[in-house]
Amino acid sequence: MATKLSSPLISKANRHVTINPPKMCQPIGAMYATLGIDKAVPLVQGSQGCCTYVRYQFNRHFKEPVNIAVTSFHEDAAVFGGRRNLIEGIRNLVFRYAPKVIGVVTTCSSETIGDDIEAFIKEAYKKVREELGDEVAQSVFVVPIHTPSYAGTHVKGYDTATVSYIKYFAKSKEPNQKLYIIPGMINPGDIEEVKHLLSLMGVEYSVLFDISKTLNSPLMPPKPLYPEGGTPWQELEDCANGKAILALCPHAGGTGASYLESEFGVKSILGPFPVGVENTDKFIENVASIYEIEIPEEVKVERGLLLDAMADTCQYTMMRRAAVFGDPDIVIAVTKFLCELGMDVKVVETATPSPTFADEIKKIFDEYNIEGEILVDSDLYEFEYLAKEAGVEVILGNSKAVEVAKSVKCPVVRIGFPVYDRVGYFRYGITGYKGSIWLLDLIVNTILDYSYPHDKLHQ
Repeated sequence: MATKLSSPLISKANRHVTINPPKMCQPIGAMYATLGIDKAVPLVQGSQGCCTYVRYQFNRHFKEPVNIAVTSFHEDAAVFGGRRNLIEGIRNLVFRYAPKVIGVVTTCSSETIGDDIEAFIKEAYKKVREELGDEVAQSVFVVPIHTPSYAGTHVKGYDTATVSYIKYFAKSKEPNQKLYIIPGMINPGDIEEVKHLLSLMGVEYSVLFDISKTLNSPLMPPKPLYPEGGTPWQELEDCANGKAILALCPHAGGTGASYLESEFGVKSILGPFPVGVENTDKFIENVASIYEIEIPEEVKVERGLLLDAMADTCQYTMMRRAAVFGDPDIVIAVTKFLCELGMDVKVVETATPSPTFADEIKKIFDEYNIEGEILVDSDLYEFEYLAKEAGVEVILGNSKAVEVAKSVKCPVVRIGFPVYDRVGYFRYGITGYKGSIWLLDLIVNTILDYSYPHDKLHQ
């Protein structure tokens, strides 16, 4: 039940402090994208902590080792700049690990100092040529990615990385018939579901920044230096010649897709993130329209299975009060799906600044005649207060939702990144019709486990 809390809410806009922020810094997003490229290594131009924190987040979410290098800023570099650190770092990476791509990811310290990353990279190439020869120098691509930690969130960092790589690699050649996908900061399972749908439709496609194998790799001897999978750099080069580019998450990849359209005339489609019935329908219709093909029967069957699952469980979801937080595109899509399930979404929050988020959520609320709170560039203190006041019965978000849910006294459905208090969530997609069924089952089973006594479940 909704209750009026005794202490008034001081919104984030009226505070000089952020309390419990559900966001991360730009560099982690840039590293996320880089790890989706074949034999690529992110090289962090900053202190060791900037690298250790990211490794920790990736390790506990994906349960996989990740190759992330760092130039190890100390006091001297923080004052005089990181020129020597970066040149030596690139040289050592090329000599010891022979990567195909190095993404130089800047941090708050290197950006504040004003490091001339592009000039340092040229000097590093010169050093590699002198020590290791022209052939070695020409075999590696070093891409600068400017991601100051104090401006934007991890979502912005991913978006910046995608456009940086596309600008660096994309070259106009002979047209191809491929559909290129920029997935955004989603899980390997999400990407696999998207691939599954595209395979059913029989279209030629390529996923850029594809972490579906690099961050979900098998344990098989001998251990390779780099995990199998990832997008080959040649695909990034050829994406300028594709039939279309589809950014599943407009906030995380939309800039790269728009660049391809403006510079090379590749048709770009921005979203929606394919979760639930209507958004997945739109994804399928967009692909079918691009290639002028009929929607296969297998896809229609999967859609029917989702509708059947929704009908089977409507008595548990109807008018259930919910709250959602996370990355903007994922939150928009999940909110839409919850409304399709008949749920009453009371609070929606993203910590990422967005000029479109509030309007898109309001459009959903108006369509389903819902009155809910919309928080943009906010924090979990404000989210928790409003969730308590609304009497929310279930929260959807990453693992930071757990402590909030204890305070609100409701269960958590874990989605997004990072999920570190459960194992295996990255393997299962919430995208497409099949992924939406899995998410629906997760929501309903969470509600049943929390809200219904065992002896009532047979009724």
